[in-house]
Amino acid sequence: MNQAAPAADVILPRDLPLWEDARPYLDVRNNDEHTIVAYGLARTLLAMTPEADESIVLPAILLHDVGWKRIPQDLLLLAIGRRPTRLDLVRDHEIHGVEIAREILERHRPKGVDIEAVLEIIDGHDTVKEAKNINDAVMKDADKGWRTTPHGMRTIAGWYGVPLSEIILMLQERSNPNMLTPAGRALAECNTMAVKAELMIETYLGHGPEFPNLPTTGDVSW
Repeated sequence: MNQAAPAADVILPRDLPLWEDARPYLDVRNNDEHTIVAYGLARTLLAMTPEADESIVLPAILLHDVGWKRIPQDLLLLAIGRRPTRLDLVRDHEIHGVEIAREILERHRPKGVDIEAVLEIIDGHDTVKEAKNINDAVMKDADKGWRTTPHGMRTIAGWYGVPLSEIILMLQERSNPNMLTPAGRALAECNTMAVKAELMIETYLGHGPEFPNLPTTGDVSW
């Protein structure tokens, strides 16, 4: 029996129409997968940051990377990573992202969502390191926090063909120090240390983890 959760279990019903319209713009550089995981992180960070507004943060995290669709795909990996060489493309994707996100938001006009506030934090979500406000801080932390998740690390390793040890070094040097909220910093540091410690299991025990792969389907429910 397939135990996969329905989309509504992660993405709020209010945001599902935005997600459906965003998907055609997110099918580059694993942005569709990244967005789902980052949205889930944002919901958790919001629960720990009550002063932030979910009606701004969640639509923003769904739409923040739609602008990469307009960047030539052969240049995408030059804009990110430990030693990026095309930082200009990062700003370009933000500008395109605001344009596309505005079209989607104005098409649906989700109830209770301040469109201009959403667009304000999509603009500069990568190039402006400081938080404009608490909503911006939570969205930035959910975005960067994805890198520290198992999915994020596997994806980055796949992009560059580098081992987890190198990704952990990148996170510790370049990414985790830029987390902006207490909840975000805890998320990033705990995730990174958990993976780093798992890599040491063989050193301490003489063998790797007994269960290295996580099953996604099965007939047993708890």
